[in-house]
Parts: sequence; structure tokens; C-alpha cells
Amino acid sequence: MKAVQFTSLGLPTEVLKVVELPKPAPAEGEIRVKVTKANIIPADIMFIQGKYGIRPELPQIGGFEGTGTVDACGAGVEIPLGTGLIFTGSGVWAEYVCIPAKTAIPKPQAMSDDVACQAFVNPFTAFGMLMEADLQAGDWVMLTAANSAFSKFVIQLASQRGINVVGTVRSDEQKQALLDLGAKAIINEKTENIYKAVKTATDGAMVKAAFDAVGGELGDKVLNAMQANGKMFVYGLLSLQPIPLNSGLLIFKNLTIKGFWLSTWMASLTREQRSTIIPEVLTMLTKQELKADVEAYYGIDEIKKAIEHMEGPGRSGKVLLDFNK
Repeated sequence: MKAVQFTSLGLPTEVLKVVELPKPAPAEGEIRVKVTKANIIPADIMFIQGKYGIRPELPQIGGFEGTGTVDACGAGVEIPLGTGLIFTGSGVWAEYVCIPAKTAIPKPQAMSDDVACQAFVNPFTAFGMLMEADLQAGDWVMLTAANSAFSKFVIQLASQRGINVVGTVRSDEQKQALLDLGAKAIINEKTENIYKAVKTATDGAMVKAAFDAVGGELGDKVLNAMQANGKMFVYGLLSLQPIPLNSGLLIFKNLTIKGFWLSTWMASLTREQRSTIIPEVLTMLTKQELKADVEAYYGIDEIKKAIEHMEGPGRSGKVLLDFNK
């Protein structure tokens, strides 16, 4: 089978290679999935560079999120062959992947592979962070990297709940689509004063919560735009620079800054919460109450072109790996 592998850490376009590997055999409690489509997310890029929360075990297959069908079952597993699945794991950029059967999520019959391969990481992170922020209708939340797939899910969920969203982007061309999606205000971080723009958009109220994917100086500017007792949730570091914290600001505004990682949040949920939240999010995706955009498809042999496209400016949708190409 073909797989996208790396044997050393570094930039994906430099270290990734398409290799031929033996088709894996499912162990006890596992299933083998014939992958149909896979997502490319920022966490994949960080993982390949050794900058993610878990470390690669070299040689390592890339990719965290995908969809496919059951191809074989290990001992103790009885799932009909051909069953559609949504799954995550370290190493899904391959034609066949073995995963623990208990971690797989059945794909709703009406859900397309385009949606299924991106139905877990970003939608559930958006749902979880809004849940942790405990916002009410009329509250304001601020998003950095507002044009990302994650932020688009937050905008849609927040809009449905009457929560106001203000976000930052790096291009004026990205603004209108996000406003049409439900955001109340979008700020060009390169050309506008963030504090003044937030103050104007919120009529002086400022933001109660912020979801930051960038860090660095932008993260500091967002902190300055928060109201007293506000909370910032940090879930990424696209700038690769830490936020320069102003201790006085934290003290006198009583601000809270905490990290958010989907794996940790999911593990913290009770069985009852998971049994409620997972169907709720998947139903919204299936009914397109939450829309997942796709901009381009690449075959596995085009992985470097796919990465370049994914990391390029001005993208309006996800870049997916299509294993049927």
C-alpha cells in the first residue's frame, strides 16, 4: 500500500515521502480501515516538525484525521465490512490504517466523505471551547485566524446561540464571507488597531472570551481587548512565538488564560456527555447546519502540493487527500 511517511523531523515539504509499505493486519480489538479521504490540519504540520503535544515514532506516517470503510476486523471485533467510519489517530495518510475499534465513530449514512474526513477535530474543538467558555446570548467572543476551518465552525455555532463573534484576518478579501457566515465584525490585523476596532464593534463592552490560535504579539493585542474577568483559550501557536504577558493587565482585569487540547477535553467528559455531544455535532454536520468547506483535492502522490496549498495565503476551504485519485 502507499503511505505518506517521514523518517526525520522537519518541514513537511522537505521530509515527507510517498512509500510502499505492507498492508497492516488488525490486531485483537482493532479494525483495518480502507481510507477514502483524509484531512490536512495545522496539527499535522506541527507533528511532522516535532512541535506537537505528542512526538512522532520515526519512521512515522503522517495525518491525524480521516474517513473510510471497514476492510478487516481483528479478533473480538464484529463490524460489517464496508461500514463507513470517522476516525482519528497518528498515521492516517495511508491507503489502509489499523485503529482500535472502540475509537471509531460510525459515519452517518447521509454524510459525504468530504465532510466525514473533517468531522472530528475542528467541529468538536469548536463545540468544546464554546462549552468551556460558558458564553450566553449577547456575549462577545474573539477569534484569531478567523478564516480557519475551526473559526468558521465557531462562528456558525455561536451565531446559532446568539453569541457575537469578532475575528481577526490578514486580508480584507476574507472579511465578507465571514460576515455572511454570521460574524458581527472582522478586523484586518495588519491595517487596523485591534483595541479600537473591538471597542467600536462591541459598543465599549469588549470581549468576554477569546480563542487564540496565533500567539505572539497578536495574542497580546487580543488580551488588551478583553473585558474584566475575561478568559482566553489558547489552542494553537501559528506564529511560533509565545504571548508576551502583561502581568498588570492580568491582575487588574482578573484575566484567565488556559490551554485547550481536544484530546484532553474529550477524556474529561463523562460517558453521558459524550453520548450526547457526538451525535449532536454529527447531526448538525449531516444536515449542513454546520457547513464544512472544501477548496481542493489531491491524490496521495501529490502530498507536497497539497501541503503547499494548505499553507498558502487566501484559502477559503479545506485541502483534502483523496485516496481514489
